[in-house]
Amino acid sequence: MSDNLLKSSETKEASGDSGASHFRDDFFASIVVFLVALPLCIGIAVAVGVSPARALLTGIIGGIVVGFFAGSPLQVSGPAAGLFVIVADLLAQGKESYISKLGLGAEVQESEALAYSLMVLGTSVFLAGILQFVAGRFKLGQWFRAVSPAVVKGMLAGIGLLILFSQFHVMLDHQAMWDGHKAHGGLEYLATIPEAILKCFSADTSANHHLAALTGILTIACIVIWPMLAPKKLKSVPAPLIGILAATLFANLAGLDIVKIEVEKNIFKETTLPDNIVWFQLLLDPIVLTGAVVIALVASAETLLCASAVDQLHTGQRTDYDKELAAQGIGNILCGLIGALPMTGVIVRSSANVNSGAKTKWSTILHGFWLLIFVALLPMLLAYIPKAALGALLVHIGYKLVNWKQIKHLWSISVAETGIYFATMITIVCTDLLIGVVCGILLSGIKLLYRFTYLEVEQEKDGDVTHLQLLGSATFLRLPSLARALDGVERGTELHIHLDRLAYIDHACFDLINDWSRQHEKLGGKLCIDWEELQTKFLSDPSLEVRSVVDKKLEATTN
Repeated sequence: MSDNLLKSSETKEASGDSGASHFRDDFFASIVVFLVALPLCIGIAVAVGVSPARALLTGIIGGIVVGFFAGSPLQVSGPAAGLFVIVADLLAQGKESYISKLGLGAEVQESEALAYSLMVLGTSVFLAGILQFVAGRFKLGQWFRAVSPAVVKGMLAGIGLLILFSQFHVMLDHQAMWDGHKAHGGLEYLATIPEAILKCFSADTSANHHLAALTGILTIACIVIWPMLAPKKLKSVPAPLIGILAATLFANLAGLDIVKIEVEKNIFKETTLPDNIVWFQLLLDPIVLTGAVVIALVASAETLLCASAVDQLHTGQRTDYDKELAAQGIGNILCGLIGALPMTGVIVRSSANVNSGAKTKWSTILHGFWLLIFVALLPMLLAYIPKAALGALLVHIGYKLVNWKQIKHLWSISVAETGIYFATMITIVCTDLLIGVVCGILLSGIKLLYRFTYLEVEQEKDGDVTHLQLLGSATFLRLPSLARALDGVERGTELHIHLDRLAYIDHACFDLINDWSRQHEKLGGKLCIDWEELQTKFLSDPSLEVRSVVDKKLEATTN
């Protein structure tokens, strides 16, 4: 016992020394993550049409609070491009709901409609956080990962295309209009892109679309070129930050008359604290409840998939998925209460964290403090950033989310998986995120059902010997086709049944082969089959009845 106590104390001392020795690595990594997170937070806020404060506060909570409770110590949480579509739809639905409650002919105050839609978003995020926390406490973390990779990748690709189509207009300082109203949805944004491009080459330059486009192109060029040309000592400086800084300096030094970010001097005034009466009304609102479920499902799946990817980037502590899910729930509960954007684990920030040499959760926590200090002391700097630069940053992110290499990889694995990927992606772009994901899941289920019900029986005759090759899964649903094949074998002949391409056989088909073999042998025929292999195809732990049948068959064969 004394030895155990000694080992325990040594372990504690070692961990304490390790924590102290890792502080320098975590400190440097936290600065890099902060520099990555800052432009991404602002860009996502601008994309959904809310104040940058709401995204920055999410980043602060994701760093300080979620970082402290996290089950994945090197994962960094914050507002994510993957939730852009859900947030934008919730805000739009909240505004429509407010207008419908006022009735036809009523004068709508834009500020009041926005405040109500933000309350809808906040309530949804709050409820989503509760769902995540409860799921984490009930050890359901792994279940949120039980989604086909083709669906998840198709979902991210669909979101990426929606971001690309919508933010392309922001990059050109263009207001997309469709049939007399603001464009909404992937197809409307896509259809109005040619109009936006043509305005950049128009003789009327009063709107300065061409200058915004030039700023956006400069931003993307810096993001793409910086990793290739950066000196070794500056490799750790994130490309998105370089892109935004270059575009900001260019726009301000050249005196370009393009749209800039609008911010309050006191950025904390942008928060929306809950109104008890409105919140209680919204708790039963179908829009809010649907939004909460969608946010919880998508955010949880994205977070846990991101955590899994982060685990592959380092050799340290592995992720506790239930703990991480509960931590995300706490973060989203707080975000919902103050009206901030929802959060997930974000792969861009997380990979930057690992690649910068982070060793513990303190890098994530410290990056949250750097965001807090920036928001408290330097918010006025945001007013110099062109919207076109942030739109360009998100256009690049949207393009990267499609990830063309994954399409090639899926194609090499399965044509069906590639079809599910494209079906999910296209449905999201044409309709909405929820319908697209449900479509992908249904197609995955159909594919799985097909695989478990598909059976092909190939018959070939070689002299006096008949060969049956079973391909697929022999279940009761395919028992008639197997029975027809067996009944077609001539009496008194020798039959060889090949199992090397059989994935599974259920009790019904096992009994069919066993009963048929007895009848066939009574009529002078012979059945050659690997009964031990058939047993393994039946179940890893077959019933006593099946084992006894196999034992008898093996004994008879030996004798």
